[in-house]
Amino acid sequence: MNTDAPAGKQVLGVYISGYHITTLIVDLATGNTLRSSYQRVPVNSWGTADEIIGTCATVIKKALTENHVDIHFIGIAMPGPFDYEQGISYIRNNKKHDALYGLNVKQLLAEQVGIATDQLCMLSDAAAFLKGEVFAGVAKGEDRLIGLTLGTGLGTARLKDGVAEDANLWCMPFLDSIAEDYLSERWFLKRYYELSGINVVNVKELSSFYQSSSTVKSVFKEFAVNLANFTGNFVHAVQPKMVVLSGDISRASDCFLAAYKAQLAKIGLEDLPINVSKLNSEAVMIGAATSWLN
Repeated sequence: MNTDAPAGKQVLGVYISGYHITTLIVDLATGNTLRSSYQRVPVNSWGTADEIIGTCATVIKKALTENHVDIHFIGIAMPGPFDYEQGISYIRNNKKHDALYGLNVKQLLAEQVGIATDQLCMLSDAAAFLKGEVFAGVAKGEDRLIGLTLGTGLGTARLKDGVAEDANLWCMPFLDSIAEDYLSERWFLKRYYELSGINVVNVKELSSFYQSSSTVKSVFKEFAVNLANFTGNFVHAVQPKMVVLSGDISRASDCFLAAYKAQLAKIGLEDLPINVSKLNSEAVMIGAATSWLN
């Protein structure tokens, strides 16, 4: 791993998700994080461009000025579609950040924060997640792996020879629809309602009934089979040494991990290591910061 950090060695990692902005200062020389720099602030993703950019800039400026650390570089992770090198958003019709479509987010943020655009690096949240896991998480030091972020949507990323990229497989054909329709929280809620007639708020609530409900167990097993079959296609294309799971659904891995591994074994992947992230969203910010290692 390259340990040549930029001047100051401290980098601000930022994660602008669909609904929040989160910050964390990372020391690239030691791998330590500055806990006082952690912020998680809601963003009105339905708001105007001025509102979205203004909220994000305010949070970034606070992280830069209130932690008594000299920061010269910022890494920002965002979901796509996005031209990360130029900083232009192409997100639309996705119920989040539509107002940013076609705008140079990098330039707008740099202007409001008061820094040069060349002090700001942007990358996909899926790629940043893998970079963070390789730098400080369950995949530390690995050079070939895939990541699956399981939550409100499906995130997919691959890393080969130290280069991480968004695999963008959420929309690949799967069963009678696309992968995200079967491997996201909305599938759990829909499937459980189909079988029970009961609405639940989220996967966390559903998992709380796992021990007492055969229906819940059935739903998690069905998810595990679908996830394994999807993973099999991804693995054959990338040949990774490891799979890393993250996201809100991964926090309920006790309910599906055994069945997931059993199905992987049935399709010839019994030796593939599966690790559940302990960093979760922090891996995204750490990965964004480590963009300045290269």
